[in-house]
Amino acid sequence: MTRIGILGYGNLGRGVEFAVRQNADMELVAVYTRRDPASVAITTEGVPVKPATDLDAGTEAIDVLIIAGGSATDLPVLTPTYAKLYNVVDSFDTHANIPTHFENVDTAAHEGGKVALISCGWDPGLFSLNRLYANCMLPEGADYTFWGKGISQGHSDAIRRIEGVADAKQYTIPVQAALDAVRSGSNPELTTREKHTRECWVVLEDGADAAAVEKQIVEMPNYFADYDTVVNFISQEELDRDHAGLPHGGFVLRTGTSAAGTPMKIEYSLELGSNPEFTSSVLVAYARAIARLAAEGQCGCKTVFDIAPAYLASQDGAFLRAHML
Repeated sequence: MTRIGILGYGNLGRGVEFAVRQNADMELVAVYTRRDPASVAITTEGVPVKPATDLDAGTEAIDVLIIAGGSATDLPVLTPTYAKLYNVVDSFDTHANIPTHFENVDTAAHEGGKVALISCGWDPGLFSLNRLYANCMLPEGADYTFWGKGISQGHSDAIRRIEGVADAKQYTIPVQAALDAVRSGSNPELTTREKHTRECWVVLEDGADAAAVEKQIVEMPNYFADYDTVVNFISQEELDRDHAGLPHGGFVLRTGTSAAGTPMKIEYSLELGSNPEFTSSVLVAYARAIARLAAEGQCGCKTVFDIAPAYLASQDGAFLRAHML
């Protein structure tokens, strides 16, 4: 039985809780929070909710700590801190900063003799694997990744930080013409603006200047400035009614040729009713793998590229060979 601890209890933490319950070989033994433990209401009876400070001594009886709480600025601090003390899994998703995050976590995990997995989810994560597999099979070709239609939690948070914004949701939407061009095998060269549009649904605070808020959104560097962005102003009731979910998904494609010059295309897609719930399922499967690597005596930081598929499965090798190979 793999004993799982969760650090953080937002949407992702709740998803991890449910995902652990789907796996008979796993047990959720504790939830750790940086908030008041009394404010966290988990649905699994008998599982204690503890302050995050309980983790600091490294004495909690868990096999893998899934760091489900925290933002892109929190995880670079949290993961190296706890990788010295526990086997950990995180979902750090700022692609450009992954190499630095890896080095910091690898140093910490080696110091503590632990195993850590970073950037686990669907992108980075499963999409990363598909990009790698496709490049290996079609070394002559071009890669394309499209996200959506779905809600970007990071971009939604960026809008909510603007003065005058009470609440907001932002959808990333693939441009269908660009997707069709890739699927045609023409290997188009596409700009950021040509691949995706951004659609914002914004609730203003009383007295806020809609034109000023819209200008800040569409000109925001690293988030909206490089995209065609549509801003819609609605009421809180409309946002709660029509945009309450967290769907997402996307496509990874590689087009190229075989060694004989024959056109080939590889496409992988996800359509997710709930981004955090699916990401949680990925985190839990990889937590099983990290527990197994730790039992073998390995240590250091890993990515999804380093984990053999058999380590993810609850079934043994004989079952996998008989039923899935």
